[in-house]
Amino acid sequence: MYSDDDLQSAVESGALSAQAADAFRAHVSARHEMPAGDEEHFRLITGFNDIFVTIAAVMILVAMAGIGQAITPSLDGPPPFSGALIAIAAWGMAEFFTKKRRMALPSIVLLLAFVGGVFEMLLGFMVMAFGDIDHPTRAVTMLFAGIPLLTAGAAWLHWRNFQVPITVAAGAAALAATAIALIVAVVGPGNISPDGFLLPLVFIAGIGVFALAMRWDMSDTARRTRRSDVAFWLHLLAAPMIAHPLFHWLGVTGGTNIGLASVIGVLVVYVALGLVALAIDRRALLVSALAYVLFALTWLFDRFGAVELNVALTALVIGSALLTLSAFWTPIRRTVVEQLPANLRERLPASGFALAA
Repeated sequence: MYSDDDLQSAVESGALSAQAADAFRAHVSARHEMPAGDEEHFRLITGFNDIFVTIAAVMILVAMAGIGQAITPSLDGPPPFSGALIAIAAWGMAEFFTKKRRMALPSIVLLLAFVGGVFEMLLGFMVMAFGDIDHPTRAVTMLFAGIPLLTAGAAWLHWRNFQVPITVAAGAAALAATAIALIVAVVGPGNISPDGFLLPLVFIAGIGVFALAMRWDMSDTARRTRRSDVAFWLHLLAAPMIAHPLFHWLGVTGGTNIGLASVIGVLVVYVALGLVALAIDRRALLVSALAYVLFALTWLFDRFGAVELNVALTALVIGSALLTLSAFWTPIRRTVVEQLPANLRERLPASGFALAA
């Protein structure tokens, strides 16, 4: 199996002409009856060997965690030596399976293990230094805010060495956590309420990550390079950060304040997110908001008497809608993109621009 990134590499090395690569892409698009950009490709599994290597790598990482736990068995809080050993092992395995073999799934798992290991190590050492703090002061909160910042620095080093697309999203998540923690430290941990303070911060951070994702997307409108994969993971990170606060404010997540107005609000927001997803040619927003729509429609069918079939009817309605959208994604997207200003269409993925023109 060859990815578009492999085709681009072949063109850059001279093994394949740019014209031949473009002809091959056009042939594949014609066979699938959908432009390549609209397929939203990203590398995950190139063969069963990816799964085989991933299983072995996870076993080694679990072993490292167990060894680290044995070093400090009575420690309250995350074991720092487990995190350190996990991060070292993940980096070491990435030197071969990521840098040399370019295996997709193991690279993703090893990156997440490395970043998670660094975070666990830093948090564990911080807890060792300050103990289990139930009511932290501003100064201690500021120190703890440095943990995600250092984790973001570790993700940056990993990116410089291995160029795994998901790394940028991991670093962005760490920076968002740093910013939120610093704001909490300035305001004071005792003055924080999750609904009135943290959720707006998460929403704003989600908008920021979404803007970063669009910057990466716009730098590769043809979606032929690793930059498109980076944008995919950033969109996947931004989507729940945007969707969860929106639907929480509509009263859906609590499950107690939901009513007909909330259900209508959920559907309106989901349609709006769908239009954005169509315009930018990314499905992450639709997937992240799906659980809230399912919950709202289940309540609606239950309210109107379809108690025994409410779950089935909800699954039927949403499943049919998503399948229809997937089957006619390209013409629906063409209709949406045609309504946008010309200067904005030019900055969207190439397939949407080409179809709109």
